[in-house]
Amino acid sequence: MTATLSRAGAEPEAPAHELAGTGHLTRLALRRDRVILPIWIVLLSVVPASTVKTFTQFYPTVADRLSLQAGANANPSYALLYGPPFDLTTAGGFIAWRMCGFLALLTGLMVVFTVTRHTRAEEDTGRAELLASAVVGRYAALTAALLVAGGASVLTGLIQAGTMIGAGLPAAGSLAFGASEALVGLVFTAVAAVAVQLAEYSRTANGIGTAVVGAAFLLRGAGDSTVDARWLSWLSPIGWVQQVRAFAGERWWVLLLPVVFALVVGGIGYWLLPRRDVGVGFLPPRPGPARGAASLRSPFALAWRLHRGPLLGWTIGTAVVGAVFGSIASGIGGLVGSSPQAQQIMARLGGSQALTQAFLAAMAGMFAMVASLYGVQAVLRMRGEETAIRLEPVLATSVGRLRWAGSHLVFAFFGTAALLLSGGVFMGLANGLRTGDVGGSLADTLAGMLVQLPAAWVVVALAVAIFGLLPGFSAAAWAVGALALLLSLFGPVLDLPQAVLDVSPFQHPPKIPGQAFTATPLAWLLGVAVVASVAGLAGWKRRDVG
Repeated sequence: MTATLSRAGAEPEAPAHELAGTGHLTRLALRRDRVILPIWIVLLSVVPASTVKTFTQFYPTVADRLSLQAGANANPSYALLYGPPFDLTTAGGFIAWRMCGFLALLTGLMVVFTVTRHTRAEEDTGRAELLASAVVGRYAALTAALLVAGGASVLTGLIQAGTMIGAGLPAAGSLAFGASEALVGLVFTAVAAVAVQLAEYSRTANGIGTAVVGAAFLLRGAGDSTVDARWLSWLSPIGWVQQVRAFAGERWWVLLLPVVFALVVGGIGYWLLPRRDVGVGFLPPRPGPARGAASLRSPFALAWRLHRGPLLGWTIGTAVVGAVFGSIASGIGGLVGSSPQAQQIMARLGGSQALTQAFLAAMAGMFAMVASLYGVQAVLRMRGEETAIRLEPVLATSVGRLRWAGSHLVFAFFGTAALLLSGGVFMGLANGLRTGDVGGSLADTLAGMLVQLPAAWVVVALAVAIFGLLPGFSAAAWAVGALALLLSLFGPVLDLPQAVLDVSPFQHPPKIPGQAFTATPLAWLLGVAVVASVAGLAGWKRRDVG
């Protein structure tokens, strides 16, 4: 009660210093994130430099690089996806074009999740109010979260710059690349600081933050791909990252834009903080009816209510991205180049000598990786219900454990399938409209997506096993998904041993279109998924709740 009064009114027992306890909360946040944050930083930091060798393999001659530049300039779909191709004749310019926007997108997601986890999520569980009743300043929790998220962004930018310089790229371009990625992280850190003041629950705060990140990416894409609307890119923080023009005549003054934006928006977050009560946001929650409808009187109905928002958002996202990839598939030959090295690497990634088919097959694998992460999220929602003590009242009724878990797993497994179907339909339609063969393109892309489904289900099933057998390590399910994704995306390019690559389930399905269908690896993957799921449910049935 004391903490609540101190936030809402006259603050009769306010701490002596508004930032008291910031250091302790920062160390606590770092300790809690000692696994997941290093994974984010390593993933975002090492990828740019590791691509230098790949560029020289794909485009060994000046003619290949000029052909790449001409192909990118001629197709606005590439600008929609990657941004403006300022200079693709150098490894640094190519890396900045291909990776700046996507790395900024991932950095934004990293900092939004981090800030929400250490602020609004703490209020959801009641821990923030307990800390506020002690000698902890009003702004300590928010400041600690911003220090951790902002520090991760700066560290990521520094490592990116250092590794790129170590790989032989020009120092000026490497520093511009790293600085722009670090500053865009600070921008979205400030956005998250405002989002956690507006929303009442951590899930809503994450939704607001990720929506801003996604809107920034789409706004940048719309501006870069439309000649008459290039000014739209200047409204997007992700657009600022690319307008720095790393390795293409750096424009250092553009870095002032994210600095000013972060300071202003971050200041708004601090201004809003003391003007709300603990556990309450500025956006009022929508009250429900006094009595629940008959359609809500089952575990499955409750699971549908909990999963419908994320599932809809993921489905829309996969549909949009599928349409974008499908629109550029037919022109991938002009983008990749004509060198034997380029065709060999792309064939290895996609499993076919036909570059368009190899591209579609590779994209099917990528969609499966992304869909598996949704499945992990859906599985871990069970753990969230458990730790938030919302599960015990449900199990105190006639609802059994397996019935409750099965309702959630319907969305984890079949939601994953729905995402693959969504991506496959829109990718096939977009490619078919460009090539004039909608029916054949749809059949190819849907087949390519569906053969990847057992691999995605393996990742989801392993998350179920961790939830049931090792509930205290449920967050490790994200590490399983991240490991599979990293091995599949970067393992072939880095020439890792086949034994290491085979750890990822996404290495085993046939690459369709382009390869002959083989059922044996799919049967093995389904078997692994079944065994892991059964083991997880057996553990869940026997272990203590909470």
